[in-house]
Amino acid sequence: MSSVFESSDVQSGSMDKKEIVSLKFGEGKNVVQMYGRLANMASSALVEVCNAVAVASLLNATLVIPRFLFSNVWKDSSQFGDIYQEDYFIKTLKDEVNIVKDLPLHLKSLDFKEIGSLITDADISKEATPTEYIEKVLPLLSKHGAVHFLGYGNRLGFDPLPSELQRLRCKCNYHALKFVPKIQEMGSLLIRRIRKYDAPRNKLDKQLLGNFIKDFRLNGPDMDRKPLKYIALHLRFEVDMVAYSLCEFGGGQVEKTKLQAYRDVHFPLLMQRLKRSTAVSAEELRRLGKCPLTPEEAALVLAALGFTSETYIYLAGSQIYGGKSRMQPLTNLYPRVITKENLLSPTELAPFKNFSSQLAALDFIACATADVFAITDSGSQLSSLVSGFRTYYGGGHAPTLRPSKKRLAEILSKNQTIDWKEFEARVTKMISGAQSVRLRGWGRSIYRQPRCPE
Repeated sequence: MSSVFESSDVQSGSMDKKEIVSLKFGEGKNVVQMYGRLANMASSALVEVCNAVAVASLLNATLVIPRFLFSNVWKDSSQFGDIYQEDYFIKTLKDEVNIVKDLPLHLKSLDFKEIGSLITDADISKEATPTEYIEKVLPLLSKHGAVHFLGYGNRLGFDPLPSELQRLRCKCNYHALKFVPKIQEMGSLLIRRIRKYDAPRNKLDKQLLGNFIKDFRLNGPDMDRKPLKYIALHLRFEVDMVAYSLCEFGGGQVEKTKLQAYRDVHFPLLMQRLKRSTAVSAEELRRLGKCPLTPEEAALVLAALGFTSETYIYLAGSQIYGGKSRMQPLTNLYPRVITKENLLSPTELAPFKNFSSQLAALDFIACATADVFAITDSGSQLSSLVSGFRTYYGGGHAPTLRPSKKRLAEILSKNQTIDWKEFEARVTKMISGAQSVRLRGWGRSIYRQPRCPE
């Protein structure tokens, strides 16, 4: 696709003066449709930062550091600089993209909508190609000197894309984004308390925590002490995830009524769509692998893989649907379940209160540096970013467990007759099949599968 650049004004030199690309990320008007899964939403917004970098490079434009829109649901006022080091970000990418912190004075008074330079997600295709940006956005940029992307989300595809832009996205995601010292310091404290060990263990630690986790030699009786090992489990079983799935989870009519009431309030577009479509039974949804894994199912997978009851499990995410009673099958098998809330004091967590994206960053650190990372939903943005980071920096020693919901549903359908040995064998085979780190396939996310020629 390099011919796109050769035939455009970008290469011909007519854009000798760099124009400005300004972006704001957020959920837009239908925010209620995105209710819940705040960590996932935070991760999704941050992925778009690197897509924005690639688009700015494609258009030979200056990028204004993106702003995150405030949501009445999310209620998190965090901006890019509250999560990532702005100066480091700008410096790391300076050879590829010119990045500034704010619009220059002569452009601040522009009414982007009035001059036709405001671009929303409705104006750009989902996973758009470079050609679309050259044809639709470049003329506006050349005419007005600036364009403003509002609510920018999932608007740059992974293929076809020139290799230099893939490399730039990779550099942005894995090298330019460094957490601010506040997050690194608390993340380091969190990891040290989980492991009961102060020194870094691998490249992942140093990359995420910087100078807040220091190399040193243990002396005396501590010389032979080793860090405690743990699994990080991203258990996506919040009420919005459960309700949206349309699945049933053993709670009978009471549960059905409650989840239906939740859908009526929070997912009106889903309810409209259901009225126009043929109903699919809860049993069929489960058979097709459409149902989120319960804490009990996650526990059974871990037990089948041989993790003992002594295993420490760091639980990432927010409130589990059903609370303690729903978590009990997991905690009965694995009583050493830990979270950031019981490892860090209220005083230590106070600076992060009401900033869900910053709390998500702490979960990201705990998951990325874990000995084993287990996910229950391969479509989760947070899980995808963590697994990609572990592939990139883990040196082949940072496994991610990815159960297939469809295959697991088929195995569990035999729960009345299957013996434990057969269950262990089938679950192990299921996990082993997804263990190998493959080359990124066509159209697949470079953030999730960074192993590729680019």
